[in-house]
Parts: sequence; C-alpha cells; structure tokens
Amino acid sequence: MSKSIALVFHENERNRDIPSFAIWHLAQIWRNDGVRVHYLFGVKKHIPADLAILHVDLTAVPKEYTDFAKRYPIALNGNLRNISKSLISQNRINPKDGYEGRVIVKSELNFAGRPERKLLGTPLSRKAFRIACRLPFDPLQILGPRPRFKSPTDYIIRENIQSVPRVWFDRKDLLIERFLPEKQDGLYCLRIYHFLGNRGVCILWKSGNPVVNSSTVIKRQKVEVHPEIVSLTKSMGFDYGKFDYVMHDDKPVLLDANKTPGAVDTAAYRDMCSEWAKGIRAYL
Repeated sequence: MSKSIALVFHENERNRDIPSFAIWHLAQIWRNDGVRVHYLFGVKKHIPADLAILHVDLTAVPKEYTDFAKRYPIALNGNLRNISKSLISQNRINPKDGYEGRVIVKSELNFAGRPERKLLGTPLSRKAFRIACRLPFDPLQILGPRPRFKSPTDYIIRENIQSVPRVWFDRKDLLIERFLPEKQDGLYCLRIYHFLGNRGVCILWKSGNPVVNSSTVIKRQKVEVHPEIVSLTKSMGFDYGKFDYVMHDDKPVLLDANKTPGAVDTAAYRDMCSEWAKGIRAYL
C-alpha cells in the first residue's frame, strides 16, 4: 500500500492559494513518486495518513491545530506554536543598550502580519485584504500608529537608535534589532536555507537593497549552509521550513524562521524543490 501524507492548513486558507506555498511544489513531487497527499482545511475532518505536516500560516498556531496534528503517527512541525520574531531574535535592542550602529524596524508577526490579515477576522475583512494586496499602496496606512508594514520590503532601516522614536520601543507589534548586514561585491546578501528533516538546500541571494527578498534579489547561487544553522533548526523544533540568515563577522546571524515558506514558479526553484522534497524519505 502506498504511503500517505496529510497537509493541515488553516480553515480559512483557500485551496486556490496553496500553489503559492513551497509545500504545494513538494506535494507534486511526492505524488509523482506514488505518495498520496491529502489537503485538510481546519480540524473538523480527520483523514488517516502515515504522517501529517502542520502548515497553518499564522505566527501563533491555535492549540486545536497542534492537538489535531498529534492524532497522526508522525506530525512534522507539530510542536511549533509560535514563531514571533521576538522569540527568535538574538539582536533585539532597546534605548538603554548603548548600541550605536544601524538598526532595522520589523513587524513582530511573520511576513509583516500578512498571514494574520489573510486568515483571521471576518469574511469581509479578509476580502478587503486580498483587494488591498493588488493595490500599489496600503490603504490601512491611514489608520493607527505608524509604521504599518504591507510586506517585509517596507521594513525600516535607521542610522542609529536615536533616530527611532522612543514610542516605537513600547509597541508590541514591532521588533527593533541591530542591523547586521552581509555584503559581497557591494551587494547585500541573504542566505536562505530550505530544509525538510535531514535534507536541505541553501541559496545565497544578492541585492542592491539592504532589505533582501524575492522582490529585490538580482543574483542567486547555491552555497553550503553553515552547520550552526542546521543545528538551530533542530534545537528550535523545526522539521520543515526556511531559515534566513547572514554571515556577519564570520558568524551566522539568524534573521527569520518560517514554517510555511512561500514559492516562486521558476525552473531553478523547481530543481531546488526536487532536492528539498527528498527529506520526506526519513519519515515514510
């Protein structure tokens, strides 16, 4: 009998949005290898499977989802409840630290809080969010205290801590960190480690923009992952996901940890997924 995998999504996630996640690409590979893959939305319906992958695209996962995942013999990321940046960051600062270098202001929530706006609230608010994503500006910027981030591209870099308004340090929705860039040939770098179990692929992105992401990257190359980052995935309880880091003063600095990484539809990305997907063999 063929093996089977249950992918557990939030009840408000839409089936047509799933291809925007890396897990969809991996699932296509597994299906081609003869593995049955079930998409589950919410916790009301249980379909037996050999393992589950908890794929709730929220910074803080509701307990009913982790409880549901534990009904399966193996639950990847089944114990990950919260990936708030303040729980992950080792670079957070406050005005009393005496730090004099550049700083970066981020959203406390994963991916600038977009997953929360997409999945939580009312049907009307979720629809409004999807419409706002297609606009060249964020209409919600007129509401509430600034800054409000539409995406990580909007994160703010300041020359020193004195140029950050003191009131921002009291806000629970913001994280203020030391800005510790890696640069090569005049370009800012970001190392992205995609992993599943004991298999992974690390890609180095380069950009002229200090906030390096898929919209600003201009060069990509495959590199070896730093062993300390591999160790971090295990110590932090991640079975599957994506870690963003830089090398600063010859040491790896973790910037972001994501348990529901997104995807791009390119030949290079599909080739990477072919290697990434092999990590499932350790569990099936």
